[in-house]
Amino acid sequence: MAGAEFGWGSGGKLSAVLSALAERSAGPLRLIGIGSGLGRPLLAAHPVETWYDLPESAGTTLDTVRQLVRSQRVTAALVVLDGPLAKALESAGVPTVFVDSLPFLWTDGDLPDLPLDVSVYCAQRCVELPSQCRDVLDSVRSLRWVDAIVATPSGRPRRPGSVPTTRNPAQWRGRTQAAGPPATPYRTALINVGGLRAPRLADWSHYPRLVVPAAIQALAAEGVTEVHIAGNLPPELCARLADASPGAPRTTAGPLPHSAFLDRLAGTDVLLTSPGLTTLLEADHLRVPTVCLPPQNLSQVFNGRFHSRAVGAAVRTSWPEDVFTEDQALALRAQGEDHALQLIYGSIAKTATGPGAGAARRRLRDAIRDALRTAAAHQSWGGLTSQVGTGGAAQVADAVLSLAAGARPAG
Repeated sequence: MAGAEFGWGSGGKLSAVLSALAERSAGPLRLIGIGSGLGRPLLAAHPVETWYDLPESAGTTLDTVRQLVRSQRVTAALVVLDGPLAKALESAGVPTVFVDSLPFLWTDGDLPDLPLDVSVYCAQRCVELPSQCRDVLDSVRSLRWVDAIVATPSGRPRRPGSVPTTRNPAQWRGRTQAAGPPATPYRTALINVGGLRAPRLADWSHYPRLVVPAAIQALAAEGVTEVHIAGNLPPELCARLADASPGAPRTTAGPLPHSAFLDRLAGTDVLLTSPGLTTLLEADHLRVPTVCLPPQNLSQVFNGRFHSRAVGAAVRTSWPEDVFTEDQALALRAQGEDHALQLIYGSIAKTATGPGAGAARRRLRDAIRDALRTAAAHQSWGGLTSQVGTGGAAQVADAVLSLAAGARPAG
C-alpha cells in the first residue's frame, strides 16, 4: 500500500480503507507499506508490518519495486493518488487498486502520470466533473466509481444540524453586537492546515505563516476561547503559533494521528481548514460547521467551491486578488497541474516574504470573520456527502480483497 507524498489526504484515505479491510477480511492480512513517509504518522494505529522507502531516483523505482514484491510475496496493492507507483506495481506483476480522489482535476496534460491500465481504477464520486476530465477518464481501462472515502470516530453519532451543541442558540440570538459580545456561538475551534508538503514546494511554512495568524485573530474577535492547530507543522513554527498573545484564545498546536484528529473534529464547535477534500468530507459527514481557508494548491480551489456550493453557504475564503486569483490558476490548469501550482506556490511565497504580508493577513482575517458568521447562521450541514455518498472505503476494500483472492504472489 502507498499514498501520494502530497498533503495528508492520501494518508487519511489509506487509514479509512485499512479499517474497512480489517472489518471485511475473512482472516488477517499482511500489510506492507511503500514510501508514504508523509502519511505514516496518520497510520500509526494500523498493523503495518514493515515500511520500505523508495529511491529518490525515479529511474530505479521499478527495480526496487520488483525486488520488494518478490521478496515479500505481494498478492495485491492499494495505491492512493501515486500514479507512477501504481504503474510500477502493475509492471512488477502485482494487481493494483488505484484510488483517484481528484478525478475532477485532470486534463490531457496529466495523462502521462495516470495509471490508465491499472487492474482497478477507483474514481471517487465528485460534485462536478468538467468535460475535459471526462475525456481523460474515458481512457481508463477498468474504471470503477466509488463513494467518498470517509472515516468517522467510533461511537460518535452525526450531529442533527449546524448549531453547535455546546451553546444555547436562543441565548446567542439574543446577543447584540452593539453591546460588545461575540458575533458567533462558537467557543472551541480546530484549525487544520493538512500535510503542507508537496513536490517542488521549497518552503512549506509560507502558507501557515500567512493564514494561521489571520485565522486566530478572526476566532478571537468572534469570542472563541480554545483553539487547536493541527497539521504537519515544523516544531519551531508550532511553538510560535501556540504562544498566544494577550486576548487570544488558549491555543495548542501539533499533528494528530487520524483517529485522534477525528475525535477532536467531532467535539469541536467549528472547523477552519485549508480545503483538502478528505477533511471536508469527514467534517461534512459529522456535520461540523466548516469554514474553508484559502487554497494551498490547485485541487483545493475546486474543493472549496464544491463544499460551499454543496452546503449552500458562502463559507470559504479566497486569497486577496493581489496575491493571485483562482481564475488565473484554473486557466493554467489546461497545460497540466504543475503550471497552476507554480503560480500558487510562487504567489504565496512572494506575499509571505514581502512587505505586504501584514496587509494580506488583515484582509484574510476580515474574510474569515465574515465566513465564520455565515457558518454560525447556517442551519444545514451534510450537503457534500449527501451528493457523493460515504461508502467508498468499503467499496475500495472489497476491490482489494477481490484482487488478492484471485492473485498469486508476485515472483
